[in-house]
Amino acid sequence: MQPDRYDRQILDLLQREGRISNQELADRVSLSPSACLRRVRALEESGLITGYRALLDARRLGFSLTALVYISMDRHTPERFAHFESEISQIAEVLECLLITGQSADYQLKVVVADMDAYQELLLQRITRIAGVSGVHTSFVLRRVVDETALPVC
Repeated sequence: MQPDRYDRQILDLLQREGRISNQELADRVSLSPSACLRRVRALEESGLITGYRALLDARRLGFSLTALVYISMDRHTPERFAHFESEISQIAEVLECLLITGQSADYQLKVVVADMDAYQELLLQRITRIAGVSGVHTSFVLRRVVDETALPVC
């Protein structure tokens, strides 16, 4: 599906204001409510819209420490990577896991924990115990400078 300008406006607004009513969305993109709803449904069915979520404040939930964890694997085999990915996806504190290039690491994780003790527990009791993990390097986030979830569709 190739989104046109109306679709792009709808996508942009839904990314930024996920709870907007169909009537308000239709008004803002200058479509009738029924045409707007048809477009939203088509965007969902095409897979361009993959879901709707609430964004939560990590600090208010007790997650005051964010870390970027770089993981090196001992062997670069599909089986080793598949096992790691299966195991890491089961850890709730892992918000993001990226297979990367251009670094000495194979994966970059974004994790949230309450404090340094919780990070130590996560690292030593869970992450480094996954078969194949041969090295870990961690950077701690001091401040979020840009923290966007919206893609530049317009």
